[in-house]
Amino acid sequence: MVAPAHVTEEQARAVAEEAREGGWEKPSFAKELFLGRFPLDLVHPFPRPTADDADRSARFLVKLRDYCATLDGSVIERDAKIPDDYVRGFADLGCFGLKIPEEYGGLGLSQVAYNRVLMLVASVHPSLGALLSAHQSIGVPEPLKLAGTDEQKREFLPRCAAGAISAFLLTEPDVGSDPARLASTAVPTDNGSAYLLDGVKLWTTNGVVAELLVVMARVPKGANNRGGISAFVVEADSPGITVERRNAFMGLRGIENGVTRMHQVRVPAENLIGREGDGLKIALTTLNAGRLALPAMCGGAGKWALKIAREWSAERVQWGRPVGEHGAVASKLSFIAATTYALEAVLELSGQMADEGRNDIRIEAALAKLWASEMACQIADDLVQIRGGRGYETAESLAARGERAVPVEQLLRDLRINRIFEGSSEIMRLLIAREAVDAHLRAAGDLADPKADMQHKAKAALGASGFYAKWLPHLVSGKGQLPNSFGEFDSLATHLRFVERNARKLARSTFYGMARWQAGMEKHQMFLGHVVDIGAELFAMSASVVRAQSERDSGHGASGVALADAFCRQARLRIDRHFAALWENTDDVDHRVAGQVLGGEHTWLEDGVLDQSEGTGPWIASWEPGPSTEENLARRFTAAPKEQ
Repeated sequence: MVAPAHVTEEQARAVAEEAREGGWEKPSFAKELFLGRFPLDLVHPFPRPTADDADRSARFLVKLRDYCATLDGSVIERDAKIPDDYVRGFADLGCFGLKIPEEYGGLGLSQVAYNRVLMLVASVHPSLGALLSAHQSIGVPEPLKLAGTDEQKREFLPRCAAGAISAFLLTEPDVGSDPARLASTAVPTDNGSAYLLDGVKLWTTNGVVAELLVVMARVPKGANNRGGISAFVVEADSPGITVERRNAFMGLRGIENGVTRMHQVRVPAENLIGREGDGLKIALTTLNAGRLALPAMCGGAGKWALKIAREWSAERVQWGRPVGEHGAVASKLSFIAATTYALEAVLELSGQMADEGRNDIRIEAALAKLWASEMACQIADDLVQIRGGRGYETAESLAARGERAVPVEQLLRDLRINRIFEGSSEIMRLLIAREAVDAHLRAAGDLADPKADMQHKAKAALGASGFYAKWLPHLVSGKGQLPNSFGEFDSLATHLRFVERNARKLARSTFYGMARWQAGMEKHQMFLGHVVDIGAELFAMSASVVRAQSERDSGHGASGVALADAFCRQARLRIDRHFAALWENTDDVDHRVAGQVLGGEHTWLEDGVLDQSEGTGPWIASWEPGPSTEENLARRFTAAPKEQ
């Protein structure tokens, strides 16, 4: 029982489409960018927390920083385990209830404050950031805040705030980004008082140490129940739950990530979150703000990388000068500094927009996650290069021979997962592209349906013409072509004019793609990927400029203006390359060669090497429902023993 009966592409798409949030009740800056509009008023002036929120978060961060300064991240790296007393210390500070309302025992901090906490904590060791964010961003607290009943909130949120760690269980051995194939089941009992869960879940971050679980399972449709993929709060020590493995990875060595088997696990009906069939929609809504946890930790990584790069590049002398003065290294220093400024601008802007609730940030949060995870990996790679052989050497080895223990290679390993966590970059580009072209799909109707007949397509074309007759003319010209527009931004105005012009160019390009491929548009994933990457860069440019302007207005902006200017100049070059790649690329050749590779035409090229993995096991482990035959590896964090 690896998955339900064969799921067609059409069925998989239907499940994903049903889980999407329908409609746009609130404005979205990023959505408008993709439509060729530049609603600067949605992000300018750069939004800031209220004085009360800023004061509360500042006071908490001082206490947290003092505590984090007592922790040693190398212990986690060495032992591949977070010490129990570290976790208890975070619990005592209230770190497991950062965003949980005070009425339920939490701190009630803002998204902006939460982001800053993760940035600080992850600088000790990223596994600590993963522990806290998996618990709060996708674990029990956020889904209950969004869709839980009052009774569920009263029962579970105080426990979460006090340190009862939670985990989110969706992925299965054969199911990743395609939830239509979800095989775990939740069968209602005859009297409807409970559900019986069966299934195996893979990559359960926090699953090894969790006390509470959010489990996604398929409820069969029946006469008295709606059915569909549903979300449940489950006690992790329930009979029938076994943690069969604790997984190990190239990075995040302290992460408590495992394989969890459920066999006839009885879950009270009142533990259903929302309605039956709403599980995926709840998960996606949770991620609107939850995805900002990853950009927070990426931003923190950028700050640390900048510090190390600056200090090392001034200390290390080659050819008579500090290496930072040589052009090849100077360009990397500039990239790290400018991009770190932009990372924080995107994070702060998105976080404050989430707190204010005025805007729909589903695209902004997804863009922030995608862009930050990609750029942070580039920063880490550049830092390794700047450090040279010392960048590749472990901190432990450096210390053993008397040098400063700088874990640069660890940074590279730890950051790499962010391009996969909570939706791989490839999947994120497709999800964002779907939202970006939503207006076109609504206008096109049956034109975008590959199964529609010519009669319906002709009718749809007539309806679409009305939308495009109004929309296309505004893409011809705009403020970006006026040399004096955005003058209040002084030297940065040129970058906003670039954003406005290129938002319209992006919308035109998307329209050309829709007109050219119509229903086949979704097959052109590289085209859509470039569209999304352009949008991400335009969003980051906007965030950087409005942040720098806000800092300049407050009298502290000279440094920010210089960094924003450098970032925008670098981003413009990347955007130009993406636009060129929309139409001048090797996509057709790549698709053809990939088909040949899959068909076995080039296996001769693999001769001359040995594959040590052969015979070690199947590519994907199969599973059958039933009781576990493995030792239960679940454990709980405990308080450090008190001194006698």
